Amino acid sequence: MRLRFSFCLMLLYFSTSAQQDLSSKISDSLHKDPFLNTIEQSLDLFYKDYAADIGLDSIQKELDSFSPEAPKVSDEMICERLGKINQMTPFQLDCNASTISVIKYFLEKRKGFIKVVLGRSPLYFEMFESKLSEYGLPIELKFLSVIESGLRPQVKSRAGALGLWQFMYRTGLYFGLKENSYIDERMDPVRATDAACRYLKKLFDIYGDWNLALAAYNAGPGNVNKAIRRSGDKKTYWEVRPYLPRETQGYVPNFIAATYLMTYYKEYNLIPTKVNIHKAHIDTFCFKSGIHMGTISKVIDWPLEDIKALNPVFKSTFIPKSDPPFCLSGPHKKITLIAGIEDSLMSLEHSIYGTDEVKIKQVYVMDSITGDTITKSLNVYYHKVQSGDLLKNVANHYGVTPEKIMSWNGLKTSNIYIGQHLRIETEKKVTPPKPKPAPIRKYYSVRSGDTFGHIAEKHRVSQSKLRKLNPRININRLSIGQKIRIR
Repeated sequence: MRLRFSFCLMLLYFSTSAQQDLSSKISDSLHKDPFLNTIEQSLDLFYKDYAADIGLDSIQKELDSFSPEAPKVSDEMICERLGKINQMTPFQLDCNASTISVIKYFLEKRKGFIKVVLGRSPLYFEMFESKLSEYGLPIELKFLSVIESGLRPQVKSRAGALGLWQFMYRTGLYFGLKENSYIDERMDPVRATDAACRYLKKLFDIYGDWNLALAAYNAGPGNVNKAIRRSGDKKTYWEVRPYLPRETQGYVPNFIAATYLMTYYKEYNLIPTKVNIHKAHIDTFCFKSGIHMGTISKVIDWPLEDIKALNPVFKSTFIPKSDPPFCLSGPHKKITLIAGIEDSLMSLEHSIYGTDEVKIKQVYVMDSITGDTITKSLNVYYHKVQSGDLLKNVANHYGVTPEKIMSWNGLKTSNIYIGQHLRIETEKKVTPPKPKPAPIRKYYSVRSGDTFGHIAEKHRVSQSKLRKLNPRININRLSIGQKIRIR
C-alpha cells in the first residue's frame, strides 16, 4: 500500500525513510522501482546478517547459483501448476504472459531473493496463517508480505511505507498501530499482521474480488475506483488493469509469481537459506519498568544487535514503561535467564541510568615520551537528553566529539531522543546541564460579558495563539467560570 487509502471521508497518506548500505558492494537500498526496492533491501539486510562471519562475496555467489542445476519448465507446465493452486483457493491466479514473465524474471535474475524469503518464512508464516484463519481470509495472503517487504519488518519504501505489510503512518494509525519516540508498531509482526488482515477484509468487502482487493491494497481504493470508472465499470482486475497506476499493473502478477514459486520451489531446486533463529524457539518477557537493551546485553551476554533485530518495534535500544507493558522477544534460553534475574537487571539499570552521580573510570595508557604505562582517570557522565538537545551540542558541552558519543552508546546515527541517557567519558570536570523547568500554565476564568477576542486582548495574546493553547474550546460558546489557558 504505497500510494493512498480512503474509506468514505477518510484520506490517509504515507511517510518515508532510508536504509544504510552495508558496503559499497551492496546496492542502493532505495531503488526507484518500489518492488525492486523491496527486493534489494531484503537482500541487503540478509547480507548484513551474515557478511561479518562468512564474507559478502561468498554469500552473493551462493545466492546467485543453483545447486543442482535447475530443470527447465515449459509455460504449459507453469499454467498447469497454477491451475492446481486455483483449485484450492478463492484467488484467481491467472496464467498469462504477464504472470509467466514475472515468474521467469525471478528465476533468471532474482532467485537469491526467493531463497532468502523461503528461509525466513518459518519465522512468520505460522503466525500469518493463524491470523488469516482468525479473520476467515485465504491462507495464500501470507505470500503478500513476500512482495511487500521480503519478510523483513525493517524494510521501508521511498514513500515511507514500513514493516512486513508496508503500512504508511496514517494508515497504520487508522488501524491502531501506534508510533511515538520509542516504538513504531508498524514493525511489530503480530500487531501489523492483525491490522493487515482487517484492512484486506475491508477491501474484499468493497470489491468482492481478491485481485481488485490486492490492487486497492497497493494503490488505494480511490485509484482503483477511478480505474474502474475509466474502464467502463469493468468488474475484474485484468479488465481494469490498463487504467491502474503503473506500479499496480505489476502488483497482482508479482503476487501470483510469489505464490507460485513459494509453492513449487522444490521443483526448481531452490534451497531455502538458513536463518539464525526459528520462531519455535522464540519466547517473550514483559517488563514492568523501562529498561535499556544495553543493560540486558551486559548481564546475560546477548549481543545488542541480536536483541534489536528480534525486536524491530523499538526505534532505539530503550524499552519504555507502558501499560500494558512492552514485551521483549528472544531465544527461549535468553528469556528464561531474564525472567530469573529481573530484579538484578532493574537494579543495574537504576545504578547506570537512574542517577546523576559522576563516576570515575580508571584507564591505562602509554606515555608517548617515556613509554611508561600510566593511570588516567576519566569522569563518566550519563547525560539525559532534553528537548532541543542536538548530539553536537551535547558533545561540545562535555568537550568530546559526536563520534565518540556515538561509539560509547552504540549509535549508528546522530539522532537522539528526549529522555535518552548518553554515556560520556571525559577528563574534564563538567557540570551536567540542569533539566529545563516545566512551563508554567496560567489560566483565566471566564466572566460575564467576556468574549474570546476580549480575553486575548486583555492578556496580550493573539487570538491564533490562544486557539492553539485551547484546541478543545468552542470560542463562540464560552460559559462563566470556564477555564481558558493564557500561558
